[in-house]
Amino acid sequence: MQPTISIPKHWDYPRFVFGQRTQQGVILGLEYYPADTQLAYEYGHGWRYSLMPHKKSNEAFHYQESQLKTLSTQELLAQITAELEQHQLQIMILQQQLLMITGGNNG
Repeated sequence: MQPTISIPKHWDYPRFVFGQRTQQGVILGLEYYPADTQLAYEYGHGWRYSLMPHKKSNEAFHYQESQLKTLSTQELLAQITAELEQHQLQIMILQQQLLMITGGNNG
């Protein structure tokens, strides 16, 4: 069963989704501040997003929807390709370590 998130009909639908990559980082969370609340008065009404700028970050940053910028197809492709290459390199290193432990030279 797929998890479902319900958004009240009188709220705007969010422009970004969990896990989406943006120029500011990866979206970790969303909050909605209705127009007639203290939070909306302080921060502006609408969607606010929590983002982690990179995987090694120990902080999350908060942005209003209007502050976020999407990545171009080329930027997204470059980010994913770089991450994939990094993981492939880590796999090769681990495979070499495993060979050293198991005596991969059959001797």
